[in-house]
Amino acid sequence: MDFPALKSIIEGLLFLSGEEGLGVKQLSEIVDQRPEVVTDALEELKREYTKQGRGLQILKIAGNYQMGTLPEHAVYFEKLAYSPSRSSLSQAALETLSIIAYRQPITRVEIEEIRGVKAERALHTLTSKDLIEEVGRAEAIGRPILYGTTKAFLDYFGLGTIKDLPEPSVFEDSDPLEEETQLLFSKLGQNMFEEESSSEVPIDNERNRAE
Repeated sequence: MDFPALKSIIEGLLFLSGEEGLGVKQLSEIVDQRPEVVTDALEELKREYTKQGRGLQILKIAGNYQMGTLPEHAVYFEKLAYSPSRSSLSQAALETLSIIAYRQPITRVEIEEIRGVKAERALHTLTSKDLIEEVGRAEAIGRPILYGTTKAFLDYFGLGTIKDLPEPSVFEDSDPLEEETQLLFSKLGQNMFEEESSSEVPIDNERNRAE
């Protein structure tokens, strides 16, 4: 198999794999080529897409390669995809997600202590969108759930690993939560938040019960 044909086949495989993507090992088995040859083909495809100004790009997310759109075109895709069931994240959900992303693993009580309001609704929203998941139990009374981000979170924000999150600057008088939330917001490239239909409930001074 010549190299141009290999690239063409890999391009088609990535298109068919969708959001799941394919790893180098899996691609190597499918096309019956050495992993290093497949990697070279993938990297050349990436360069070609960029050089030609294509509307798609080849991304490596969570170890797998996949096709993705360009962030600068997001506003047009939002117009196409908008529906009530695909609404954007609320401010509360994004703040909660930023806490989990930057400080995981973390419990609900710890999240509520940072935000100063109840977190059940935001956690439910993020779980239903498959952006967070239970990653264990804390060694504390009641063994509360520890939350962490998912592979879908990496896909949603176009990250290879959690280490690719934007690095917050360190200033004594800055608000860490506000900065982390803004960094996550900027990474997502959203134009608006969905409106909350009801106000959030402030937490009591007492610690919440462990889950």
